[in-house]
Amino acid sequence: MNRKPDKREALTPKSWAAFVARTILGLIFFMAGFRKVFELGAVQHARGLFVEAYADTFLPAWSLWAAGVAIPFIELVAGALMLVGWRRRIAALGLGGVLILVTFGHLLAEPLYVFSAHVIPRTLLLVIVLILFENDHLSLDSWLARRFGRDENG
Repeated sequence: MNRKPDKREALTPKSWAAFVARTILGLIFFMAGFRKVFELGAVQHARGLFVEAYADTFLPAWSLWAAGVAIPFIELVAGALMLVGWRRRIAALGLGGVLILVTFGHLLAEPLYVFSAHVIPRTLLLVIVLILFENDHLSLDSWLARRFGRDENG
C-alpha cells in the first residue's frame, strides 16, 4: 500500500506538539491516579484529602466522599485515554472537571493559593491539547478515523 498521506495525515510540527502535550498530560494524570488508586487507596485519598481537610466547610460530607473517591479513578482512566489518544474529548472533559474541582477546593481552603506548581501547568497542557486537537494525527482517535472513517472527535 504505497498511497501518499494527505495533508490531514502529515506529521507537522503541530502534530508533534499535540502528541507531546497530550502524552505529558496523560502521564501526569495517569501516574497520579495510579498512585491514588493502587498505592494510597481511593477511600484513604478521600478521607485524608477531602473529608478531613474540608470537614469544617459548608460542603456536605457525602459530596466530599464522592469527589474524593471519584477523582483518583477519573485521573487514572482519563490519563490513560490521553496517553493513547483515544476518546480524547471525553478524557479532556474529565480532566478539566478535576482541575476545576481541585482549584475550587484549594481556593476554599486558602483564598490566595499559589497555582504555579500544580494547577497552571496541567491547565496549560490541557488547553494546548484542546487547541491542537485536530492536529493530533498520532492519536488513536486519528488512526481510527483514517482506518475506519470514524469521527475523530472521540
